[in-house]
Amino acid sequence: MNSGQDIPAGLHFVADSPVPGLAVAERRVKDPLASVIFIHGALDRGGSFARVARRMENFDVITYDRRGYQGSRRLAPLDFDRHVDDLLALATRENARGPVIYFGHSFGGTIAWAAATREPRLSKFAVAYEAPLPWVLPRSSTRPSFSHDPAEAAEQFFRARVSDSAWERMSVMQRQSRRLDGPALLNDLSILRRGWVPFDLTELRVPALYAHGNGADAPYFRALDVALATLNPLITTRELAHPDHGAHLSIPDQLAVLILETWQRACTSA
Repeated sequence: MNSGQDIPAGLHFVADSPVPGLAVAERRVKDPLASVIFIHGALDRGGSFARVARRMENFDVITYDRRGYQGSRRLAPLDFDRHVDDLLALATRENARGPVIYFGHSFGGTIAWAAATREPRLSKFAVAYEAPLPWVLPRSSTRPSFSHDPAEAAEQFFRARVSDSAWERMSVMQRQSRRLDGPALLNDLSILRRGWVPFDLTELRVPALYAHGNGADAPYFRALDVALATLNPLITTRELAHPDHGAHLSIPDQLAVLILETWQRACTSA
C-alpha cells in the first residue's frame, strides 16, 4: 500500500483506502471532536504533516499522498477535479468520524477550498495556508521558469522553495524520490498557469480561513486578504509571525492551535 515510503510518525497507513491506489494514513483518538484531513501542496507528501498531527490530541487525523506523488504515483489522471474527488471521498462519513475539517497547505489549500465549495455538507470549515488563488489576485513572479524535464524541474523547485542546502543534505534515494514526483509537480504548476477559474469563491458556503506568514511575500498576501474579504463574508484571514512557506514543518504548534481555535469559533457560531 505505501509503495515503500516512510510511515509518518504517529500515523499508520490504512489498507482499505476509499480510492484504490491512494496512499492514506490516519491517526485515531478516542471520542474525537472532529476529523482533520490534511492536503499537501506541490512536491510534498502526506507525511510532512506528521508534526502537526502529533499535536492534534483531540482530533482524528487523515493525511494522504495526492495522486501522482510518493505512494500514489501510479494514479492518473492528475487533473484538478480528480484531486477534489479524492478529498471528497476521504471526507465521507464512511471514512471520517464526526465533523470534517480541511487543512490544505499551498496547492493543497486550493483543493481544500474547491472541495468545500462543491460539497459543503461534508466539511465543517476549511483552512488554506498560502494557497495559490491567481484568479482572485494575479501574482507576478521573478522566479525563472522550471525545466520541462520532470526530474530537473523537481530539483529546481525544491531548491527554490526550500533551499539548496536542504537538497544537498538529502540522501541519493531521497533525491530520487523527489525527482520521481516531477510529473505530478509539473501538472500542478500547469493547472495554476491555465488562466481559468476552477471554482467560484462567492459560492463557498462553509466558513473558511486563509492563513499566511509575514515574510517577503506578505504584501501580496495582505492584498489577497482584502480581495477575499470582499468576495465572501464566510472567509476570514490570519497572518502568522512566520516568514517561511513550510509552516507545517517549522511551526506545527502554532498550526495545531490555529486549527483548534478555528474549530472553537465554528462551534460557537453554529
